[in-house]
Amino acid sequence: MRQYLLGIDIGTSACKVAVFEENGTVAASGSGGYPVYYPKAGWAEQNPDEWWAAVCRAVRETLEKGKIKPEEIAGVGIDGQSWSAIPMDKDGNVLANTPIWMDTRAADICREVGEKVGEERIFEVCGNPFTPSYTTPKILWYKRNLPEVYAHTYKILQSNSYIAYRLTGEFTQELSQGYGLHCFDMRNGVWDMDMCRELGVEPGVLPDIVPCHQVVGKVTKKAAAECGLAKGTPVVAGALDAACGTLGAGVVHPGETQEQGGQAGGMSICLDTYKADPRLILSFHAVPGQWILQGGTVGGGGVMRWLEKEFADYERIKGKELGVSSLELFNEIAGKTAPGSDGMVFLPYMSGERTPIWDPDAKGVYYGLDFSKTKGHFVRAAMEGVALSLRHNIEVAEEAGAAAKELRAMGGSANSLLWTQIKADVTGKRIVVPSSDTATTLGAVILAGVGVGMYNNFEEAVKKTVVIKRQHEPNLANKKVYDENYEIYLQLYENLKAVMGRKR
Repeated sequence: MRQYLLGIDIGTSACKVAVFEENGTVAASGSGGYPVYYPKAGWAEQNPDEWWAAVCRAVRETLEKGKIKPEEIAGVGIDGQSWSAIPMDKDGNVLANTPIWMDTRAADICREVGEKVGEERIFEVCGNPFTPSYTTPKILWYKRNLPEVYAHTYKILQSNSYIAYRLTGEFTQELSQGYGLHCFDMRNGVWDMDMCRELGVEPGVLPDIVPCHQVVGKVTKKAAAECGLAKGTPVVAGALDAACGTLGAGVVHPGETQEQGGQAGGMSICLDTYKADPRLILSFHAVPGQWILQGGTVGGGGVMRWLEKEFADYERIKGKELGVSSLELFNEIAGKTAPGSDGMVFLPYMSGERTPIWDPDAKGVYYGLDFSKTKGHFVRAAMEGVALSLRHNIEVAEEAGAAAKELRAMGGSANSLLWTQIKADVTGKRIVVPSSDTATTLGAVILAGVGVGMYNNFEEAVKKTVVIKRQHEPNLANKKVYDENYEIYLQLYENLKAVMGRKR
């Protein structure tokens, strides 16, 4: 009988499901969408039950598409978006929608608790800033604003641990998602009970911590009937999407770095020693004994999607005539524009900005306009602005003692040869591009493969599954141009942040 591994990715707008062969080849894939709810300003929440419904549809679709028998799935791995806070009762019922990573409803609680406990004290334990996007403030928000929900909460789960629960009936907390909770000891990977008490989080709502690749249970009869997997299929705990994406890009050694170019952008540097910086994000890696220091930006592929949506009417019409996408035509006109966009600089802060400035009021800016500028300048400057934000994060990481060597690109923007080359030129780093377009789900699958014994270790798994299809060496002449733009980029924000913060 053939043996496959199944990966589940719980993203912000949809789940992705993929079945992989042992060598990392995708045998079949599917997806299922679900909404984000915005009931009030600063709120962004989802219904975890809708995640599960989408997963069930996508798993059935994928197995059917690939003509794969349920019993041929040797193991299941799950990755998920960060900073969920799913309140569950003892019977496994979801008691409220979960705020997600972009939710900032707990800003006042952050200020109040941060002052009371001390932000330096909190950072010393967890290695991350006490900001409303994280899980802890959301738990405290339940406690203050939904006391009945909090009183009936048995466990607080993360996105991947929720799907693991629906599959197995087991409440778990894996290591990599611990970073969302400020009572998590980031040095030792355990709950800090003193910090729990200081923050006002009851330790009882926190599940036991397990390694990301640990088999936490098997698919139950009920789950099998709902999602189409075979009863008894092993399920591993899974990990944070950034950790799985980093693993799926082949990053398993210190200094290796994943560069993310999906809807958002950023990078994850693999470390074998604890290095924290309040300007960045620190979590455990999915690989035991390692951390990842992350830069998470708002600007990424979403910048290009916005540009295409608002300004690509001509390219969409022309693309239909030529049989190419409007984004390909955007690439073409950007490629005809000189590196540095003739002095035009873009700040990609299209929904505030995360690392390293942590400014929810930051705004997107085009600087350097004159009558000589064309649409190509706008497109290329946008690509360069995203690359400049990547460089900003890399340089802050270097200041923290985490030097990135070569970058391993993943996400949709990695398919653009021009954009990837721009990132290499701006950062001065070699960029290699793995062949798989599904690095995040591949990472989840590698966890499953190691957990069930298909791979002996993570290094073997990466050697078998991750293949490099191309690489980009930095052009040093272009880098000199970008060095000048980078200085303008940094100065623009410093000069404009007071204006950006004005309330209308």
